[in-house]
Formats: sequence, C-alpha cells, structure tokens
Amino acid sequence: MVQNKFKGLGIALVTPFTPNGDVDYDALLRLVEYQIKNGVDFLCIMGTTAETPCLSAEEKQTIKKMVVERVAGRVPLLMGCGGNNTAAIVNELKNADWTGIDGVLSVCPYYNKPSQEGLYQHFRAVALASPVPVVLYNVPGRTGVNMNAETTLRLAREFENIVAIKEASGNITQMDDIIKNKPPHFDVISGDDGITFPLITLGAVGVISVIGNALPAEFSRMVRLALRGDYDNALTIHHKFAELFKLLFVDGNPAGVKAMLHAMGMIENQLRLPLVPTRLTTMEKISSILKELDIKY
Repeated sequence: MVQNKFKGLGIALVTPFTPNGDVDYDALLRLVEYQIKNGVDFLCIMGTTAETPCLSAEEKQTIKKMVVERVAGRVPLLMGCGGNNTAAIVNELKNADWTGIDGVLSVCPYYNKPSQEGLYQHFRAVALASPVPVVLYNVPGRTGVNMNAETTLRLAREFENIVAIKEASGNITQMDDIIKNKPPHFDVISGDDGITFPLITLGAVGVISVIGNALPAEFSRMVRLALRGDYDNALTIHHKFAELFKLLFVDGNPAGVKAMLHAMGMIENQLRLPLVPTRLTTMEKISSILKELDIKY
C-alpha cells in the first residue's frame, strides 16, 4: 500500500523574483533553508503560489533541480503537475525526470469545466501514468469546477497511488463527507490556512500553507498542537493569525505573502504580470500586525 508522506505543515513555496523580474534563485534557496530550519514537514513546489503559469520551462526545470539538491531528502517534496490538457499531463508524467520528487499535486482541469465523469477520467489517466504518489487538488474558486465528494471518494477507492486531496473548496460539509467515508490509505489536506484548525479537528492530516512561507515555526506549532488534540492551545494560535489570513488574500495570492516576506526582509516585493504587488494600505496593515505579534525571524 502506498503511504501518504504529506502530513503536518507543508509549504506552497513562492518563487522570489529580482527587481528586474528574473527568478531570484539565491532567495529561493534561502527560503528553503528557512522553512526546513523552522520545522516544516514537507515542501510543495510549482503550485499556484509559485506563479507557475508565468514561469518558463527552463525556469521550472532549474527551480526543480536546485530545490531537490538543496533539500537533499530532508523533507518530502511535492511538485505541481496538472492542467486542462490530459494528454499533455500524461506525457509529462511518463517522460519527465522525477528523481527527488516524492509526489505530484494535480489540480482539477480549469477553464474546460468538465463533468464529474470527466474529472474522474482525467485523474484516472493521471493515476495510471504517474510514477510517484498523486495528491488531488480541488480549488473551484480558481478552476471553475468543484470535484464533489463522490468523485473524490471514487478515485481514492480505485487507485492506491492517489494518496490524498488538497481540499480548497471551502465547503466544510463536503470535506467532512470525504474524511468520514475515505479509505484508510487516503488523507485530506487543508488547502486554506484559515480553515486548517477546524479541518484538523474533523480529521484532516495537515495543510499546504501560504502563510507558512513567512511564519513556518508558528504555523507548524499550531498544526502539531491540533494534530495532537491540544485544541485549546492550537485555537489560540489560530485566532492570533486570523487577521493575517484575511490580509494575505485580499489582493490575491501570492501578493499578500510576498508583501509579508518583503516586510521581513527576505525577498523583493516582485510578482509577474498579470499579478501585481498588494496595495500600500494592505502592506502597511501586514507590517503593523507583524510588529504587534513580535515574531522573531
């Protein structure tokens, strides 16, 4: 039976850019070390937060190679591999070099708006082609289609190498239905920082986090407390970050977390079009809350 390695605090790693818009590989590697030093359980590269659609094939390959070499097996690595062209994804899964990658995060096809049967057949093809475990990614706010609990459970029961789902539907009832009826080898991972605490109380095994880019030590503590059943102390941390959760997404992701990392002196506040930096008012609020929290980094 294939085991899910992606539990606890995972980080949806941002892609830092230099002031002229190039990938800042030095800052990226510093960020990787910062995450590992502060106790994250796994890293996710080439996801939405990485601005992957705006990276060239060469940049993606370089990021993958550098991160794999720097991590050197210290934590599991999950890599985004998804899209709305099933044949192209199957080709990538069969022909790319997956050395050092422990699993793929595959998003629901976007723009096409497939039916539930279309989603099933798409992920069936992904599962049959993938040489590494598969984590499904349901994020209807971005893709335009929600994969319902029945489809998720059908895939989980039929394919042992589909080990988890990153659920970002915002539908707690749907997520609870999956947790309640899932096979033993399959897990639910939160795809939303703000509902990670309540989702863990229902049986989720962790989160693929945005805020963790900036505050891995604090957020990993909340996740671990919640997973141990210490809900009172976990809830205290959850409430402490409630305002930051909102600010990170008010101007879009990853604009908020890049503003936070910039305020912490870790990266340039640079994104690639069509994304733009967060508004000055949001930036000021983020900086103010960081000072209030008095977090050492």
